[in-house]
Amino acid sequence: MNNGIIILDFGSQYNQLIARRIRELGVYSEVLPFDTPLDEIMSHNPSGIILSGGPSSVNVENAHLVDKELFEKGIPVLGICYGMQLTTHLLGGKVKKGEKGEYGKAKFEIQKSNTLLSGVSRFSTVWMSHFDEVETVPAGFNINGMTDVISAISDESRNIYCVQFHPEVSHTEEGARMIDNFVFNICKAPKNWKLTNYIDKTVAEIKEKVGDQKVILGLSGGVDSSVAAVLIHKAIGDQLQCIFVDTGLLRKDEAVKVMVNYGEHFNLKIKLVDASERFLSKLKGISDPEEKRKAIGNEFVAVFDEESHKIEGAKFLAQGTIYPDVIESQSVKGPSAVIKSHHNVGGLPEEMDFELLEPLRELFKDEVRKVGEELGIPHHLVHRHPFPGPGLGIRILGEVDEEKVRILQEADDIFIEELYKNELYETVSQAFVVLLPVKSVGVMGDERTYEYTAVVRSANTTDFMTATFSKFPWEFLETVSNRIINEVRGINRVAYDISSKPPATIEWE
Repeated sequence: MNNGIIILDFGSQYNQLIARRIRELGVYSEVLPFDTPLDEIMSHNPSGIILSGGPSSVNVENAHLVDKELFEKGIPVLGICYGMQLTTHLLGGKVKKGEKGEYGKAKFEIQKSNTLLSGVSRFSTVWMSHFDEVETVPAGFNINGMTDVISAISDESRNIYCVQFHPEVSHTEEGARMIDNFVFNICKAPKNWKLTNYIDKTVAEIKEKVGDQKVILGLSGGVDSSVAAVLIHKAIGDQLQCIFVDTGLLRKDEAVKVMVNYGEHFNLKIKLVDASERFLSKLKGISDPEEKRKAIGNEFVAVFDEESHKIEGAKFLAQGTIYPDVIESQSVKGPSAVIKSHHNVGGLPEEMDFELLEPLRELFKDEVRKVGEELGIPHHLVHRHPFPGPGLGIRILGEVDEEKVRILQEADDIFIEELYKNELYETVSQAFVVLLPVKSVGVMGDERTYEYTAVVRSANTTDFMTATFSKFPWEFLETVSNRIINEVRGINRVAYDISSKPPATIEWE
């Protein structure tokens, strides 16, 4: 799509947030790697370009830079954090190592207003995350605002604006106004992003691309694959064949629910493959979380490969890839430690001779949900919490077996049922139960028990990069605990996880 706002990615954790903020204004935005050739950037006919933040320094060897000619194209540029330092460095100013840096909230004072800061209060709170700072601004630039350091500069004659803080985060009090000013008052960007138009356009594109060929889709029951399936079915009907693999590690009665919700209600052709015994056998003797993830991912690939070869004449493989997946795969990579493999089960084998069909790859999660509702998928289905690809395999700590899966399914089902019953489900971002490889002594019916401990986990987040634990009423937690202990054979103790992310993760493994 042309005439949108291009965001060049220098590795900031907030890149997706920038893109979402712009799309919320009804304007198309796209994130591209910082080293995208200038000709390719220009082929998008951007209304404006944003240079993102990032962890690098412009003063190090092999610093992440852009072609200086980008500033000569007459297209409005907004540099954010590292983007401000980069602009300063390339255009003749000086960036130095800061004495203490600025992290978190800071007081911003406007020294000289400009179009970007139009309507912004003279004093406001902004969100900082930087160490390097601008010492000298390039020729032709004004200093527009300060915190403890130079925090806003511009050359309005060239439509170049920079801020050291992050206007895209909610902690920056008047950041939304600044982004609005840049998109509409500076870039004059057209309102060209509407989801209903997106559905019509995508359906037409699928029809043209697929023709009379068959499409295979791995349906998981999650939001992304379900919306992709219904959207593709709207375009080509029974040419779509869905494969649902029951790994034996799914939520209680998940296979039945998928077949009813999408097979009967939406008339999708779904082949149910019960591979639970295969997966459980592959997990026997494995307790390491990474090894479990790999074993589950590899087996899923094997099962899907086998089943897909049974479908004659299929040319396309459809996936529920969404835009954050695309961004993460193309983003700046650094020497970071592996925390855990991606929640989604592994990719499909390269030797599978299919052409890829990804109708949601331009959408964020909240946009996928809106598309789902536009397509008639019930609200409670499109607003289900994320469920990891390895399923309950990573919510059972230690070795996995059939009995532990049964116990966890029952406990988790009770927790989710109570969330719905108390109208709490949509107030939290992700909620589930974890089964620990720990037994403790209890007393039930005047008899001694020695059974497992379950942990209830619920988190609130906007971006799943940081999260806080959900502050439930004690009475609610008491009800959940009592029901699990009384109704689930195998659990005699329930704990509540009050850790935040970081340092913890949302999932336990």
